[in-house]
Amino acid sequence: MECVRLRVKDVDFAYHQIVVRDGKGQKDRVTMLPQQVKDPLQQHLQTVKQLHEADLQVGAGHVYLPYALERKYPNAHREWIWQYVFPATKLSQDPRTGLIRRHHAHRLVLQRAVQAAVRQAKIPKPASCHAFSACLCDPFTRSRL
Repeated sequence: MECVRLRVKDVDFAYHQIVVRDGKGQKDRVTMLPQQVKDPLQQHLQTVKQLHEADLQVGAGHVYLPYALERKYPNAHREWIWQYVFPATKLSQDPRTGLIRRHHAHRLVLQRAVQAAVRQAKIPKPASCHAFSACLCDPFTRSRL
């Protein structure tokens, strides 16, 4: 869920890092953004930005903001930086507000993609999204960042 909930503002290409917000234990942590992922991720974000601009033109383009941020920043839910890095393929109606929004991709989409990658890489062991949580550890202390 930490991956599908990433927002555009949480990816920092200049410092090669990703901020994972409200992760395990409701803590924020920083992890590295590998150089190999940088260019494909930037291309992906260009596609997502085009999708967001198209959503705005039809009166959508809203995302859910956590806690009281929607009250504190009334127009932030339409801003590019608050959009999800991995948005859902379809717009949906928020049952709380009635607004048409684009939520983040469903966790099953990510799980299926990881399973497909494991099969394609011919890794002879079971693997899941949880296996990548080790990547969020400090390599020196093995404690979570």
